Amino acid sequence: MALFDLKIVASNRLFYEGKCQSLTIPCTDGEKQVLAHHSAMLMAMTNGTLRFTDEAGSETIAVSGTGFAEVADNQVTVIVDTVERPEEIDANRAKAAAERAQERLRQRKSLQEYYKGQAALSRAMARLKVKR
Repeated sequence: MALFDLKIVASNRLFYEGKCQSLTIPCTDGEKQVLAHHSAMLMAMTNGTLRFTDEAGSETIAVSGTGFAEVADNQVTVIVDTVERPEEIDANRAKAAAERAQERLRQRKSLQEYYKGQAALSRAMARLKVKR
């Protein structure tokens, strides 16, 4: 199988760097999959599940925050604010965050508070989905 170079960078760490067979990322207009020799593009990412298969064929699943992915010359660079493996997620903390976000949405007083609440709820739900 053809491979490409993948680099996933979060605001606090280098999450992955190496060869990859496939990458699926959550984008603002749905999930996108990248394979070797993909055409050049820049994609806006949203909170959700990020999956990739490394050169050995093992699949890694993670929760990613917002950011972007750049595809060029058989290299993919993903830059996101957060990225977590399922074992790094505390389910109780994610449930509490979801409840706080839902309460914040019910009590919103401005459009900005609404968007912040939506983003928090989206992050919490993505964490819970991957943890299950």
